[in-house]
Amino acid sequence: MSAEPTTLKTGLEGLFSLPSVRTSSTWFAANRASILDQQVALCRVPAPTFLEERRAAHMRAQFLAMGYDSRLDGAGNVLAARSLDIRSPLVVVSAHLDTVLSPRRDEDIRVEADGTIRGPGVADNGAGLSGLLALAKVFRELPEDPKDIPLLFVANVCEEGEGNLTGMRYLCRESEFASRIAGVLVLDGPGHEHITCGALASRRFEVLLQGKGGHSWSDFGTANPVHALARAIALFADANSPALNQHAERYSFNVGLLQGGASINSIPQSASAKVDIRSERESLIHDLAESLKRCVERGAQQEQEHARRGKLTVRVREIGARPGGRLPADSPLFTIAAAVDKELGIQSQMDTSSTDANIPLSLGIPALSLGAGGAGGGAHTTDEWYRPEGRDLGLRRAFLMLCAMRASAGCYLSK
Repeated sequence: MSAEPTTLKTGLEGLFSLPSVRTSSTWFAANRASILDQQVALCRVPAPTFLEERRAAHMRAQFLAMGYDSRLDGAGNVLAARSLDIRSPLVVVSAHLDTVLSPRRDEDIRVEADGTIRGPGVADNGAGLSGLLALAKVFRELPEDPKDIPLLFVANVCEEGEGNLTGMRYLCRESEFASRIAGVLVLDGPGHEHITCGALASRRFEVLLQGKGGHSWSDFGTANPVHALARAIALFADANSPALNQHAERYSFNVGLLQGGASINSIPQSASAKVDIRSERESLIHDLAESLKRCVERGAQQEQEHARRGKLTVRVREIGARPGGRLPADSPLFTIAAAVDKELGIQSQMDTSSTDANIPLSLGIPALSLGAGGAGGGAHTTDEWYRPEGRDLGLRRAFLMLCAMRASAGCYLSK
């Protein structure tokens, strides 16, 4: 198939009209109940970042039951394919295993009368993982065309928080398949209204202040690390207020975790914070990081100036970074996405976000991130919810995109 847009569009129209493709794409609507059951079952298996082993075993068991060749790689990612002895270019479809919060008991994941699922991780990324299994089931039954390149299913670790995209980094940089990946489709969360084609860069920092500590009464006046940290956070927030932003590019920062102290009547010996900084321009992230360091130093200095005794030590340490990137404007993946949306009557928005697609995009590997259909909200809270209405449309969309990617990747996807 040619890389020229007009020829590509014609080829896609022919692909979508194939009887096998049309029949397979109806499977999702006909199997809504089983997909929901699968989602509930996997969401009840805890998978906090860095501790995804139990859910990885669950996912691998599902792939093996479908007849796939499946194993864990060096990072703990679950891999599945008709055969993992792949020597040719391949297309990856992935969904991350880990969740910010995890259920403690089965009852924490519950299904309401209208089919809504509630509980930690049911949308992010229960929707993506159940979608990955549904797609695997359909492709397992789809007749193989010898011209199609292989499809590699990946349930990867460490997407959330301080996981720092470790699973996807390993897959795209170090694994045996790294040099053969022609394209990546990431399933992350619910919905079908957006296509993530831009990778939002970010850096994460740990701020640590330490002092002598002491008794709240007898040692009053000793420099207090918690007080210094509070001053530093206020300085940083004031200096970089969104209202003062003179840049065209968006940015954000968030102090997401504070720790320090041993008791209410003890002056702490240490205080720490973890800070997330993001922007569409990586040089702006650098500027914000330098501002953070200055504000921490100034916060410690102000506390010492107000104290009668004691000296504070300061450390700002980078604990994670997500690279930025963007799918080139002339990438044939845009043509595929537009053709699929037209076929299904979907009007979607292109956006920029931080997902597993950051890694392939930063390496020049064509990649997109999609929602896996349905609706959801409350991500990263105990009140997270997922509603399956419209799931089949989102999964049909992912299915058709994968059909197009693997049918054509050898010719043009790595353009």
